[in-house]
Amino acid sequence: MSKNDDKTVIVYGAEWCAFCHQAMHYFDKIGVKYEYKNVDLDVAAMQDAIRKSGQMGIPVIDMQGEIVVGFDRPHIDHVVKEKHLAA
Repeated sequence: MSKNDDKTVIVYGAEWCAFCHQAMHYFDKIGVKYEYKNVDLDVAAMQDAIRKSGQMGIPVIDMQGEIVVGFDRPHIDHVVKEKHLAA
């Protein structure tokens, strides 16, 4: 999994979550660096995801402050383009 030193993209997810894996594989494919936070193992990450998204579903993707819930590819593509996040 990719790491992002300046933490501009954070994927809050879990190992059992297929949509979380889809999101991370998609970021790898398009060259977006991200940090993965496992909400099953990190209570603070779980609380951050809930606070940022207002709900308990995953993945929660924080893209420089733009919150995307789920693997919403059109929304992700829009934010990637808008914020110039792809390599």
